[in-house]
Amino acid sequence: MRILEKSNTPKSNGNLFDYILDPNPIKRQFVKDVASRVSLQPFHVLPKYNEDYFGKCFEIKLVIYSKLRIKLFNNMKSIMLVFGTRPEAIKMCPLVKEFQKYPDEFKTIVCVTGQHREMLDQVLTIFDVKPDYDLNIMKHGQDLTDVTARILIGLRDVFKECRPDVVLVHGDTTTSTASALAAFYAQITVGHVEAGLRTHNLYSPWPEEMNRQLTGRIANYNFAPTLLSEKNLKDENIHGEIFVTGNTVIDALHMVVEKLKTDDALRVEQDEILAKAGYDVNRLADGKKLVLITGHRRENFGDGFIRMVTAMKDLSEKYPKVDFVYPMHLNPNVRKPIHEVFGEDLTRQNFFFIEPLQYLEFVHLMSKAYIVLTDSGGIQEEAPGLGKPVLVMRDTTERPEALVNGTVHLVGTDYDKILNEVSTLLDDAVAYEKMSQAVNPYGDGKACRRIVDTLK
Repeated sequence: MRILEKSNTPKSNGNLFDYILDPNPIKRQFVKDVASRVSLQPFHVLPKYNEDYFGKCFEIKLVIYSKLRIKLFNNMKSIMLVFGTRPEAIKMCPLVKEFQKYPDEFKTIVCVTGQHREMLDQVLTIFDVKPDYDLNIMKHGQDLTDVTARILIGLRDVFKECRPDVVLVHGDTTTSTASALAAFYAQITVGHVEAGLRTHNLYSPWPEEMNRQLTGRIANYNFAPTLLSEKNLKDENIHGEIFVTGNTVIDALHMVVEKLKTDDALRVEQDEILAKAGYDVNRLADGKKLVLITGHRRENFGDGFIRMVTAMKDLSEKYPKVDFVYPMHLNPNVRKPIHEVFGEDLTRQNFFFIEPLQYLEFVHLMSKAYIVLTDSGGIQEEAPGLGKPVLVMRDTTERPEALVNGTVHLVGTDYDKILNEVSTLLDDAVAYEKMSQAVNPYGDGKACRRIVDTLK
């Protein structure tokens, strides 16, 4: 096959023509596929068949409206994974590592937005993932409009330098939606990892529910973690293809648990890190129970958060022989109500407020917990994989599979529900066993492999 970058063919209607000539018409589809990878936008691929040439040659005419240049790719696909928050990183880093297993088939490009800065960097270090591009958008006092605008502009510039075949985004953050939109504007194929989660209430959680619906509308590939997620997408007549893969967070969990299981020195190191952070796991040596708490969702800020924290305080006083550990989010909207309820001095005999943990330390601590009390989305998927009952401090969940299977219960920000449900699990062994032994519906730890196989 020969490629003529500068054609001597007369111009027609002011358009510039390049030709790809092939003496074998059987290769027509291959040539069309190659032509579709021309790194020029906008362009149209217009096959023109001349029967006199059939068996001799055939031509594909590329009408180029910009530069007179053809860049031809080999069969390797260029995949860009974009993420910016800690939860996204946890779920996307295993996918990065899976793509990197096939260097002859994929060029793997990582772009981070820095929507979460410090916590994002921690996860990148754990999984040994080095970004090729870092938008570093984090600014003090920014709002969602700022985040969206900076991502759109940042990725516009990245796409000018690097034009991937597919952009993969994850979940329901502002990073995922803005990145998908930026790729759409650049006419780049979008894949949505963890697609199809729905509460069907645009304001709960906010802005996540709208984010994931918008991203689902843009995506060409929708990688649904469960059959219910697939059904949600089909019910909405999503235009992209749908693939049920399981959730990549289980892949991440398996990777980390395996590390902790096989590396004694690593386990000791994690114990030491937790001790420095403010909690000594040796307190659990004689069968003491641990309630692990996380809370940071925007929609709970205000009165809802006050009720949550008050319930936690009263539970710790009701059960003085149970340890309560709360790695506090950095957001001042989280820390302020904690101080309002507990006072300036947070020191308690059995309640430990500690600094945010890296993913590895958090999984290590979660493995030692008896109950997990959270408003997090990802923990609803992770903790059941370790046999830990989860009480969700939200009024709705986009993960109803967990409710159906019995691995999680919704308690919202209702003081009485939080108090009663935690008490039941601490006091009733039968109720506890029923939740802890329920089957986790979110997969077998092979979601990343399924996504990669789809894009081969």
